[in-house]
Amino acid sequence: MRRRIQLLISLTAVTLLASCGTRAPGTSQGTASVTVTNCGSPAEFPAPAQRLFINDSNMISMVLALGAEQRIAAVSSMQQDVDALRRHYGPVVDELRIGAPEKPSRETVLAQRPDVVVAGWNYGYSEANQLTPDGLRKLGIAPYVLTESCRQPGGGSARGIVEPWRALHEDLTNLGTITGHTTQAEQVTADLRTRLDALRAAPQAPEPPTIFVFDSAGDTVFSSGNLGGPQAIVDAAGGRNALDDVRDTWTKVSWERVAASDPDAFVFVDYPPQSFQEKVAMLKARPGINRLRAITEERFVNLPYALWTSGPLNIDAAEQVREELERWGLVPPSSITPRFDDRVGA
Repeated sequence: MRRRIQLLISLTAVTLLASCGTRAPGTSQGTASVTVTNCGSPAEFPAPAQRLFINDSNMISMVLALGAEQRIAAVSSMQQDVDALRRHYGPVVDELRIGAPEKPSRETVLAQRPDVVVAGWNYGYSEANQLTPDGLRKLGIAPYVLTESCRQPGGGSARGIVEPWRALHEDLTNLGTITGHTTQAEQVTADLRTRLDALRAAPQAPEPPTIFVFDSAGDTVFSSGNLGGPQAIVDAAGGRNALDDVRDTWTKVSWERVAASDPDAFVFVDYPPQSFQEKVAMLKARPGINRLRAITEERFVNLPYALWTSGPLNIDAAEQVREELERWGLVPPSSITPRFDDRVGA
């Protein structure tokens, strides 16, 4: 009889564990849900989410801007931008639990028992590390995909399905709904629109100066096309993205493409492992490139990664790039005054 009771207890435990795998950890079957459109399709999330795992500082900044830090269980890939995030959002940044210093593994994410994961393709989601939206969904965890990173139809590697300011607006609105901070989302997006309108109303150059976005380089140069955050930033600042004909977000181009663009200025993504000084030295040492006007006149702006990747700090980047373009005489003077100075190594 005792052995039979022990067997029944064991079977009951197995059944309970199995059933837990069909819903988000830390939630009950009776949890309310909400549906938003993510990457062009309806997606269901707990309402409100209780335990978010967020990868990358730009998405962390979205949730902090919404005042929803109490919903964050853990974050990853934030360390390079701690100073910038602290400058904009205060000491709450130091209270965030670090799940991983860099891109998280599947096991790292699951260990935090999230009900929602906020990441993006090439911003944490990857088939190579077995951390994908489909895989999380099968475990009962709701995956949110950064809109800027949504994969384009056709099965290729290109990302981005809407223009970048719209992508940011959708993410802030969706995350406001998911965290129960809809009022804050409306306030944040309204502030973005006001500041963007001011930039667009500022006096413009007869021909916008060409700006090259320089992330990092080796045999090729990592930059950004017309669907990435930098396109929105450069446009708003009064410039023209050198890769505005490339239908992608972040992408690689040849050094020949850099030379052919003959930019008026370079803007740098402050992101390891290459420092700002190393990137400038690389440009100055490369034959042909070192004769470009932007290099000889040292028109460089270096801003943190969190300001370039899609997020609410994009508007701060636009204001600061505008200020530099005015200082160089590439666009007319205006009344635009950045709220922050995020320049690194300048």
